[in-house]
Amino acid sequence: MNFSTAEENYIKAIWRLQQSDENVTTNELSAELQTKPASVTDMLKRLSEKKLLHYAPYYGVKLTPEGKKLALSIIRKHRLWEYFLVEKLQFNWDAVHDIAEELEHVSSPELIERLDAFLGYPKADPHGDPIPDSKGRMTITSNLSLQQLEVGAAAVVTGVGDQSSSLLELLSQKNIGIGTKLELKQRHAFDGSVEIKLRNQPIITLSEQLAKTILVKTV
Repeated sequence: MNFSTAEENYIKAIWRLQQSDENVTTNELSAELQTKPASVTDMLKRLSEKKLLHYAPYYGVKLTPEGKKLALSIIRKHRLWEYFLVEKLQFNWDAVHDIAEELEHVSSPELIERLDAFLGYPKADPHGDPIPDSKGRMTITSNLSLQQLEVGAAAVVTGVGDQSSSLLELLSQKNIGIGTKLELKQRHAFDGSVEIKLRNQPIITLSEQLAKTILVKTV
């Protein structure tokens, strides 16, 4: 069954919100999609009729197994396209989200399987988010934020918690990306800022807010 772009966007948004709370409210979905609550209600009824979600007024909504399967399929396409745009077409990692938002609605399963094979079956997108495989399985790794790292510890950047263009552009300016190796030199008690050392570069200072968005694993 084919679904409209709007329907797929709703399913993906519900999946994303369910990562923090299994039952998603109409107001949460309205805020996420910047859509009037009445329009959200109409769409939820339609998606419920298509067996993609369970919806009960005032009790929230959650995806059915079929809805979750569709959501993971959309996310798989989005993250594969982001990987392709960065790794093969040399787009900056802060410039690919909107393009992938359009490409994720391409419905050809054969195209996506060939794309996955062409890319060498990557496990994560350019921002460190896991890419679901053809069966919806993802490799989940436990990461620390840079702010949680112990002083003196060495680590490698594995992801970013905030993928806004402004944040990604800022990290690029500081030569920080997925795979960047660093050492935490100091944490300042006054404001929570940290000093880090990258290879062959002077020590740089990052704000507490920025350090909390950078995900790392120790090496």
